[in-house]
Amino acid sequence: MTTHTFDVVILGGGSGGYAAALRAAELGKKVALIEKDKVGGTCLHRGCIPTKALLHAAEVAEHVRDAASVGVSATLEGIDAAGVRSYREGIVAKKFKGLEGLIKARGITVVSGAGRLDTDRAVVVGEDRYVGADVVLATGSYSRSLPGLEIGGRILTSEQALALDEVPARVLILGGGVIGVEFASVWRSFGAEVTIIEALPHLVPNEDIALSKGLERAFRRRGIGYSLGVRFQSAAQTADAVTVTLEDGKTLEADYLLIAVGRGPATADLGFAEAGVTMDRGFVIVDEELRTGVPGLWAVGDIVPGLQLAHRGFLQGIAVAERIAGQSPAPMAETNIPRVTYCSPEVASVGVTEEAAVAAHGADQVVSYDYNLAGNGKSEIIGTGGLVKVVRLKDGPVLGVHLLGDRVGELITEGQLAVAWEAHPEDIAPLIHAHPTQSEALGEAFLALAGKPLHAL
Repeated sequence: MTTHTFDVVILGGGSGGYAAALRAAELGKKVALIEKDKVGGTCLHRGCIPTKALLHAAEVAEHVRDAASVGVSATLEGIDAAGVRSYREGIVAKKFKGLEGLIKARGITVVSGAGRLDTDRAVVVGEDRYVGADVVLATGSYSRSLPGLEIGGRILTSEQALALDEVPARVLILGGGVIGVEFASVWRSFGAEVTIIEALPHLVPNEDIALSKGLERAFRRRGIGYSLGVRFQSAAQTADAVTVTLEDGKTLEADYLLIAVGRGPATADLGFAEAGVTMDRGFVIVDEELRTGVPGLWAVGDIVPGLQLAHRGFLQGIAVAERIAGQSPAPMAETNIPRVTYCSPEVASVGVTEEAAVAAHGADQVVSYDYNLAGNGKSEIIGTGGLVKVVRLKDGPVLGVHLLGDRVGELITEGQLAVAWEAHPEDIAPLIHAHPTQSEALGEAFLALAGKPLHAL
């Protein structure tokens, strides 16, 4: 076995892994990046980027369908599934080529192959052993299923759904979280009959209840069906269809069933526990600086308990690289990480929900304000409903910002700054929001909480 020595060895080339590699190389480290598939990981090739390309194609379809409402003569003749796939793959290929160029320019050694952690800060790939003064674990996640539910045929994960070469006529989606509602939004815009099955009482159940209820109303208007608060029991498929039985005895039939019940940490059989890493249900346990407890061994991204978001892993990768280089970036608070669900309408949030704020501080110490997008000129122009909700501590800082409406994901960074900097609404109210923009709706909410509402009662 041949041994190769580096300053930093990174196992996994997704968002967290390649960010760590780029930053470590920038700081003068000799870096090896080990990836069994393609650098960019799930986010670039099977997740964030291709699904958002689909969502954009779906948005275009809706614009054409509704063109007459704004005086434009246009007809939607149909969805060319092959053309949509070509567009999506072209976006991914372009971003992949750019990432490869960045990695090459930084002098990073990319090792293609499945790696396994060994002792003494080493990763074994085939007959080669890559030893690092520091090793970063960044192996990402996989699509979960449910016990007894076999993936295959007409029962799909999100990765297989992306590869479909047709627009299904009828689809069932098991799971009303981020992945489930995004695919529901796409397929409905493409003309499919869609029903979501969610065991919890609401769609996007981790969000503020105002956003969940607002999304449910919007989906109902779009003709997206959903069954809430009833658990899945079983699924059976034939060559032509799949039938789902719920615990209340109700049955549903469709062309395909998408399993969207979340993602699990991809850590099985990679030697982590054997190397002394503390594990919990497949996740790698780390301290607030992302150290595993084994000297020189770090972990980032979806394998670390918490939000499974590409931008979280990306920032963690940068932070670890800087700590390895002797710098001291501040630990990142999970509540300061923005969250966006790119369905139509979009859901975006940062900080804590009103319910969580009340639980932490008491109902008499929490104040919130909802501003309806019906009062916002730009939202009216682009034809979206929704709301802006800001939660604050009484006479204190902003604790949470929660948005519902098309394109509101572009506004959440302002919300992040307010929450992360513990700004008071009174601090933000004097700032000018350009007119006409949707950001004015956020400004109106801050004005209202500062005691001087203008377009709000």
